[in-house]
Amino acid sequence: LQDIIPQPLLEQYLSMTDPARAQTVDTEIAKHCAYSLPGVALTLGRQNWHCLKDTYETLASDVQWKVRRTLAFSIHELAVILGDQLTAADLVPIFNGFLKDLDEVRIGVLKHLYDFLKLLHADKRREYLYQLQEFVVTDNSRNWRFRYELAEQLILILELYNPNDVYDYLRHIALTLCSDKVSEVRWISFRLVVAILQKFYANNANALGLNFINELVVRFRHCSKWVGRQAFAFICQVG
Repeated sequence: LQDIIPQPLLEQYLSMTDPARAQTVDTEIAKHCAYSLPGVALTLGRQNWHCLKDTYETLASDVQWKVRRTLAFSIHELAVILGDQLTAADLVPIFNGFLKDLDEVRIGVLKHLYDFLKLLHADKRREYLYQLQEFVVTDNSRNWRFRYELAEQLILILELYNPNDVYDYLRHIALTLCSDKVSEVRWISFRLVVAILQKFYANNANALGLNFINELVVRFRHCSKWVGRQAFAFICQVG
């Protein structure tokens, strides 16, 4: 129970996740419910999250991917409303589920990956370092915008991790994206490589920076294919 909005109105909203309503009233009703949920959560306040928690979990496991996709696109907004403790307890497990979902759902998480990760405590955030590699693999390899979005998010995410973590985990992803078959992905990845180098030198991690530069020289400057040597020239241009 709560006293922010009339209880019957809240109960009517919560009943929208009933599968029987979807069959008899509107097949899109669960999607509309998912779309409105952050607004309802904001109105009720984090102290009344317990009123919505079960409904959110039900929607997050809905058989319709459009419902899950809607939640994936707004989970970062809900995290701001709920705060770090409730986010870690109730949203992180759902976030992890979305990471393994269809590409149509994963893209919602990916587009706001930085916004969500920055709200987590450093130790919880660090757990996602090894999972970022999974975003390189998509259901459809022709879905190049997915990889483009990953590179764009990684440029922002660099600030959340220390130079050693960037070198051990994010560097490999950047190098993979720099060799992508799609030029748009390669271009944004060149910016990512330069951002990584700037991260190293801004944090006095000169040894890591030098190692990375040597790796770029070997991998691209001395590449037997012209596209690799061209990539090296573009990286220098961006830098």
